[in-house]
Amino acid sequence: MTSPDITQHSSVPVAARHIGILLFDDVEELDAVGPWEVLANWTMNHPQDGWSVSFVSSDGNPVRAAKGLVLAPHHSVTTMPALQALIHPGGQGTRSLMCDPDHLGWVRQQRMSVPLLASVCTGALVYAAAGVLVRRPATTHWQSLDLLHELDASIDVRDSTRFVDDGDVITSAGVSAGIDMALHLVARMASADRARIVRRDLQYDPQPPI
Repeated sequence: MTSPDITQHSSVPVAARHIGILLFDDVEELDAVGPWEVLANWTMNHPQDGWSVSFVSSDGNPVRAAKGLVLAPHHSVTTMPALQALIHPGGQGTRSLMCDPDHLGWVRQQRMSVPLLASVCTGALVYAAAGVLVRRPATTHWQSLDLLHELDASIDVRDSTRFVDDGDVITSAGVSAGIDMALHLVARMASADRARIVRRDLQYDPQPPI
């Protein structure tokens, strides 16, 4: 059965300023869907801010995420609109991507043209392997902090923060930290008040039960 070409039927209106969230096989579901929930809530409910967001994959086809969820992108990397920000999630799939010269080359190309690169969880490992984090502060999932340092000893690895904003590169810690990072993006790209509205709308107020 042939997958539908949803790149030709995207329901996501593309504003002048666009955020892309990368999808790939074995992406950690919440790494991608957490930021999407925040950013889609913002861009759809507040179009006057002039931003849009979409999922992209290498070929425009659906991917199978780490726990079996199938996620369909809106664009391929060749049909996506020009990006103002790119979010690279983590997950087991990053273990192969961080060793894939074609993918690392693509990341380096984005570094040259996209004003802001962000990562969630082990997406930072791919950025490190691509040379994006040289002599920068950064973080990742707590289980991968040592590996982040091994990939590039010049990185100032931060081990006790939800996200690190270093101007044109933002890295966030594991899984749910991507939600915090996405809310920070709303505050940075729009305003703190707008981010508070989105957070309240999502009823995101972490108070773990255990």
